Amino acid sequence: MPTLTINQRLDALLPKLQDARLLSNRGIGNEIGFYIFDYDAEYEPLVQRYVDRLKLQLTSSPIQLILLEIDLYKTILDILSERGVLKKALELEATKGNAALAKTVAPLVRPDQVIAYIQKKLRGDEQLVIMTGVGASWPLLRSHSILNNLHPVLDKIPLVMFFPGSYDGHELRLFDTFKDDNYYRAFPLIPHQQHHL
Repeated sequence: MPTLTINQRLDALLPKLQDARLLSNRGIGNEIGFYIFDYDAEYEPLVQRYVDRLKLQLTSSPIQLILLEIDLYKTILDILSERGVLKKALELEATKGNAALAKTVAPLVRPDQVIAYIQKKLRGDEQLVIMTGVGASWPLLRSHSILNNLHPVLDKIPLVMFFPGSYDGHELRLFDTFKDDNYYRAFPLIPHQQHHL
């Protein structure tokens, strides 16, 4: 089977995200509609640009989906700002490095706090949620813990996580290097291999 290029996989996103079965969570049994679009981290700038264009296409006529983007990195910054510690956190990162920042800030951005922040952002009429900023939020947030904690919050709304790494349906590998805990409840959104009928 031929391997799809990143551009071919990105071009397959718009029709997939407009699909009525995906948007209504039909056809996946009793599983929750969580999907992962994985890609090599080197393509992060390309994927970010494509996601910006994709959001515009999905929310404009004739499609007009009600969409919520959750950028995990911006979520961390917002939480730190709300607590009045963003400036200190940025200074700590600049002077002591990422490890010191992660150790100090991690208690302020636990998964339950991130989920509560996301719940405040939900209006209740969303048809699709996309999650970005996964790579930038590491090591403060682990993607599997966010996904696990989002299950009760997004039980009716499909979620697509843009993941800079690999996901084989069982294992998340951020940047194809760091193994996250196994995660079995999401579906790979666009395969890497072209399947023929």
